[in-house]
Amino acid sequence: MLRLELVGISKQYPAVKANDGVSLRVAPGQIHAVLGENGAGKSTLMKIIYGAVRPDEGEIRWNGRPVQVRNPHEARALGISMVFQHFSLFDTLTAAENVWLGLDKSMALPEVVSRMREVSKEYGLEVDPLRPVHSLSVGERQRVEIVRALMGRPQLLILDEPTSVLTPQAVEKLFVTLRQLAAQGCSILYISHKLDEIRSLCHHCTVLRGGKVTGEVDPSKETNASLSRLMIGSEPPQLRHAASTPGVVALDVQRLKLERQDVFGTTLQDIALQVRAGEIVGVAGVSGNGQQELMAALSGEDRRAGRGSIALFGQDIAQASPRKRRRLGLHFVPEERLGRGAVPTLSLAENVLLTRTEPVGAAGWLRKGQVRALAQSLIERFNVKAGGPHSAAKSLSGGNLQKFIVGREIDAKPKLLIVSQPTWGVDVGAAAQIRGELLKLRDAGCALLVVSEELDELFEISDRLVVIAQGRLSPSIPTAQATIEQIGAWMSGLWPKSESESGSVAA
Repeated sequence: MLRLELVGISKQYPAVKANDGVSLRVAPGQIHAVLGENGAGKSTLMKIIYGAVRPDEGEIRWNGRPVQVRNPHEARALGISMVFQHFSLFDTLTAAENVWLGLDKSMALPEVVSRMREVSKEYGLEVDPLRPVHSLSVGERQRVEIVRALMGRPQLLILDEPTSVLTPQAVEKLFVTLRQLAAQGCSILYISHKLDEIRSLCHHCTVLRGGKVTGEVDPSKETNASLSRLMIGSEPPQLRHAASTPGVVALDVQRLKLERQDVFGTTLQDIALQVRAGEIVGVAGVSGNGQQELMAALSGEDRRAGRGSIALFGQDIAQASPRKRRRLGLHFVPEERLGRGAVPTLSLAENVLLTRTEPVGAAGWLRKGQVRALAQSLIERFNVKAGGPHSAAKSLSGGNLQKFIVGREIDAKPKLLIVSQPTWGVDVGAAAQIRGELLKLRDAGCALLVVSEELDELFEISDRLVVIAQGRLSPSIPTAQATIEQIGAWMSGLWPKSESESGSVAA
């Protein structure tokens, strides 16, 4: 008997048909990948299974019988759990309070705290139930979502980009967990753009393109190239990362010390870093080791830095506003798309105005036609699948919104671009495009600082690498001289002490 069977599922939105007659079969204990480019309809299909979206047509069969899943509560009652790509957590509540909200009230909050600790320990997913969500990094929030899903001992677990912000070590732990769950009979629907993961983890793969099923394969018998062709119709372009000759110092950070602002934050300790024009410096590290605090200090969100500790082309910007930093050429892409990178309810055109002032006249009047034209040009240049400039940010798939936000800052022709998690949740074709655009910026003389938990990405585009651990920054190392094993060891804070003491961070 099949655990789940979808027959002819269709869903039409005003601007796009997200699912078009989709059929899917998942057996007990099967890890089943759903593969497709951004906007192919994967997340909509998963939300239909979970009851968060109602289909226009089609039938859902659960353990052999037809069912109507009208809301997530009914899905959980059936034994279906889901980890969303966009987190569904309340910032002002603790991790445990968020989990408690999604459970029936048979457990008291102290029991939820205890159970979360048991589950996180059992599956190697470190979570502090008592921490407020607003104090958690994206990777830590991801772990809360996964632990919440596992709390219900599901028969079907849906994972939408579960490893997008996890370190390689955490990914391996998660895979052990998923294989353990499958061995116990739990079915898993797994969405990921990481083709290596799908090939090593999944038993079966259904490919979507334009809302339709275009193929079913055994991923273990495929190559990355063949899966890419099934997904996007071609292989992603190969990046050409030629050696560069760095120019003048663009960003100069010296003796940056910042006490954490809350009990769960990370104190930055003696951060020293230089980024030169015409180079990409990659920052690796386990989530929650000071990345958020460093990004806030560099972007101007946190202006407590001591005078002279942050300079842009020789000008002190340690206490300058984000607006002044942008005027001087510093642009920033935050790790959190919805809420920081974009306002969910505003249109793409309106979201352009968060960081771009070209369409604003000298007297402060807004040139709406110019705003729409700029948004449309970004949609076309970066191949963003959207209904147009009027589309709300929240209506886009995660990968398409990421392309729009990154494109908005790249198109501004920055002198220094700081990017956090540039290809989070983006398909292989779009990821190659974004990385290619970052390399073009570098070749045009822009200085780039890229924070990513994808080591493969950092090795692919960075000229130099540094590691952040426990609020400290390692010496830099040319990427050509580094290994993944070495950087992985440094992520535990185990870089050579003598080099660290010398403060040698510039090439």
